[in-house]
Amino acid sequence: MKAALNVLELRSVRGTGGGPEKTILMGAARSDPGRFKVTVCYLRDARDTVFGIDARAAALPIDYVEVRERHSLDVRAWGELRRLVRNRRIDIVHAHEYKTDAIAAFLARTEGVAPLATVHGWTGNTWRERLVYYPADRKILAKFPRLIAVSDDISRTLARSGADPSRISTILNGIDPQAFVRDPARTAERRASLGFGADDLVIGTVGRLEAQKRIDLLLEAIARLRPAYPRIRLVIVGDGSLREPLEHQAARLLPAGVCTFTGHRTDIVALHHAFDVFVQSSDYEGTPNAVLEAMALETPIVATDAGGTSSLVDDGVHGLIVGQGDVPALTLAIRRVLDDRDGARARAAAGRRRVETQLSFDARMRAVERIYDELAEGRSPRTGAA
Repeated sequence: MKAALNVLELRSVRGTGGGPEKTILMGAARSDPGRFKVTVCYLRDARDTVFGIDARAAALPIDYVEVRERHSLDVRAWGELRRLVRNRRIDIVHAHEYKTDAIAAFLARTEGVAPLATVHGWTGNTWRERLVYYPADRKILAKFPRLIAVSDDISRTLARSGADPSRISTILNGIDPQAFVRDPARTAERRASLGFGADDLVIGTVGRLEAQKRIDLLLEAIARLRPAYPRIRLVIVGDGSLREPLEHQAARLLPAGVCTFTGHRTDIVALHHAFDVFVQSSDYEGTPNAVLEAMALETPIVATDAGGTSSLVDDGVHGLIVGQGDVPALTLAIRRVLDDRDGARARAAAGRRRVETQLSFDARMRAVERIYDELAEGRSPRTGAA
């Protein structure tokens, strides 16, 4: 019997993280333990006071470890990672953003492991990320033996940056449909918990409050809709660097009580029971987990065509898709959902069927595991040497 492959999932993130955390943690929990021994390792900055990945990992049946860093370039962490690779006899290091992409390339040179990266996109907002880290990351990734892109758009960017297209696999994010199920009997209770009544029209969005999410455009759309729909309400779930300016914008555009900022929440299933419409107004996405969750929970969707969104949602079939940055189109699509509830319910039901049949997390993991097997061919299963 072939020995199990030892895989190190490696990630560096601050705070509560984002969509990739769902992919990494659930992926480790759903991997085939007879064929893959997965260690999930997060680099944790000692200065980060709100880091929350450890608590999420503790709720899952996974092997989770942390490497603590005093700062972002703590060289002691490199030594600890090398010891981790040796002690656990890691075969494949699976990286998930520019910092761990570089570390995986370094470990491939020094420890003989096979490097793999899932490329979730380049969504940072600092000039250093845009002008230094991201261009360097794409050069590093071009030399990886295999790459996983979470959208066709990212796959094309990797190819333009020098990666061999034959080494790139586009694997859309997946979801566990059994963990995201709508129960109509809970709707009234969930709406009441947020202060909404049966006559309120609740628009919800979920995501980090950063520039690429364009929550500012959603606020403008709600302001345009309010004269025709005086009971419209907006719930913004998430946190980020733009929360304060967005709160100021909401106060300027909308009367008090129309817009609610919940901050970071983990009870996404419960929140969707209060939503009449889910809106994604982003300029940039990989494959958005928030859209997958809305599909699974049968919440009518209005979304921009950013990144892999159009690969998840066929316009007019599973939801309504509009162009990026187009406030009139976004406004019109939300109006269409509110005015045609039967059509919205039919699209939501179609989205649920697609999640159950084509976008399940189990199907995604089997595709990833095939790449693990391909990387391991011709290598020693213990040392990773060719």
